[in-house]
Amino acid sequence: MRRVANGPWFTELFWIVSDRAMSKIYTTKCLCAAAIVFSLTCAAYSSGRASGQYTPRQLEAFAERIGHTYWTASADNHDLTVLSAPAPNASSFRAPADAAFEITQLVGQKTQHVFYKVKFTSGKEGFISPDNFLEELNVTILTVDPKADEKREAAAAAEEENNRVEWIRSQPWSQAVKDAAIKKQVVSGMKTNEVKKVLGNPTRVSRIKGPQAISEEQWFYPNGNVLVFNNGLLSRVERKRE
Repeated sequence: MRRVANGPWFTELFWIVSDRAMSKIYTTKCLCAAAIVFSLTCAAYSSGRASGQYTPRQLEAFAERIGHTYWTASADNHDLTVLSAPAPNASSFRAPADAAFEITQLVGQKTQHVFYKVKFTSGKEGFISPDNFLEELNVTILTVDPKADEKREAAAAAEEENNRVEWIRSQPWSQAVKDAAIKKQVVSGMKTNEVKKVLGNPTRVSRIKGPQAISEEQWFYPNGNVLVFNNGLLSRVERKRE
């Protein structure tokens, strides 16, 4: 038995086991060290973000929004909240839906708290943190006016109405006829092109060939009125019965 205990193979086995044990201990220590470094890095990052610190590249990216216009929207009964001062504990107010605002400045870049200074079309000013801005982007903050089409249609209609009124005022009519025409009231004797200028195009036209080569046209309008023309001149208006 003593020969076996003192044999070369036992010594070799001993050193193999020892090396493996040391290797496991070394690996465990390395993993623990890596975990500690990772935890400290995360803590430092979280501490920096919590204190409002941003990198120069982030501040540069934030500043690129200065001068841009955005629009507010209401999402699931949730409105954009705007601070009244560049401080996390400042009082706040709810921005009205469908309101436009411009980012005018990036304040607090050398302090712990960075904010966008914004100005609404109403003249009211407020502050939004970059983090809150990113959270609300495409939710309560939109990059496109949600009522752009509606506003374009309204502007086109207003321009058309203005042109109609200007045309009426330029006609050699009496002031009474002009006042009536502005209110979209036609009078007998008007020509077809004049009626179109005053009322717009009819929805339907009916033509009738009358006696003695007198042609009659009936113009139908959305309000139910029927305008009757004889030989191109307005003869009467058959109003819709209430």
